Amino acid sequence: MVSPPVSPPSWRGEPRLRAQWFDGRSAQAQPVWAWLGEDGRWLCLQAAADPSHAPPAAVLACHAAREVVWPERLRHGERQALLPDGSMLCEDPADEGRQRWDAWAQASGLRDSLTVRSMRSWRLVGVSVLLSAGLLASAWVWGIPWVAQQAAALVPTAIEQQIASEALDHVDRMWLKPSTLSEARREEITRRLAAAVRRDEILRAGLEPQAAALPAYRLHFRAGPKALGPNAFALPGGDIVLTDALVELAEGEPDIITGVLAHELGHVRHRHGMRLVLQAGMVAGVSGLLVGDFSALLAGLPAWLAQADYSREFEREADLHARQMLQAAGISPRVMVRFFERLDAYQEQQGRDKSPLPMAFASHPANAERIAFFNAAP
Repeated sequence: MVSPPVSPPSWRGEPRLRAQWFDGRSAQAQPVWAWLGEDGRWLCLQAAADPSHAPPAAVLACHAAREVVWPERLRHGERQALLPDGSMLCEDPADEGRQRWDAWAQASGLRDSLTVRSMRSWRLVGVSVLLSAGLLASAWVWGIPWVAQQAAALVPTAIEQQIASEALDHVDRMWLKPSTLSEARREEITRRLAAAVRRDEILRAGLEPQAAALPAYRLHFRAGPKALGPNAFALPGGDIVLTDALVELAEGEPDIITGVLAHELGHVRHRHGMRLVLQAGMVAGVSGLLVGDFSALLAGLPAWLAQADYSREFEREADLHARQMLQAAGISPRVMVRFFERLDAYQEQQGRDKSPLPMAFASHPANAERIAFFNAAP
């Protein structure tokens, strides 16, 4: 706190204000004159028993103006200045006391803060609203997905396995039944996929020595409701579900099944499912990484599974992974075009029911871009 001057400045015709002063010792307000002396450096207060008289010689208090907490000049706020010693200077309760305070402050050279000036300018308020909306939109489109991508690699293995188990248990209870495929058929599909994965990993290791290995995956065979139809989907944590209906749809072309599963492995490699979980529960996910408690994230998992849908970007990454894996395994990526044709014919015949799992493969239509992507493969 700046010490008051030894000889308080006297009033020399500066703009003055009739106000009330609460000295912090008594609940009774004292009428005072206030002015800024010595080029605005000091706020001086003098008793004003009669407002028609000039300020008397005795100075009641003197404070450095820069240590005073001045009020914001808003339309409905009472004018109160908090003084360094804990006392308070308030507007005169008489008519137009607030207007007189504002006029005195302006005449004395007191400027509103940048915040107050901004709030009083509709133009600046409008710009602030637009900038805030742009910032929120940018965070939603780029910021949250980026944070989720970085955080997905930091989720502890034990928590990832727990999330995977919870997700699989939930879809099993809600929509799936045990597979009716023969053991031999399931073993053949598993063997063909493992061979394609092995060849792809060897090729990737040669081309990209620093590339991360494919995360652990687990293939599950299930029968599903008509609404799910021929389908496959990758859950957070590396579980891939293949429906019996898709195996039947690919009858005679086992490479179709390998291609579809290679697409789902693309989601596993890029941790798309875990990233979507973290995006949906960003606060719970980040808190879990910080304090090691993922219970809130697990609690929201069932609701997320019923709504989660892979973005076009995720689908493109998974399609690219499928094309590369098929090529590494010596399988033409055009096999995916034939699958799209069969799936389209099936949906035309059976109806295009809304899938209970938006993230499932058949929920994403084979548009011209996807067909051209696989057709263009050498």
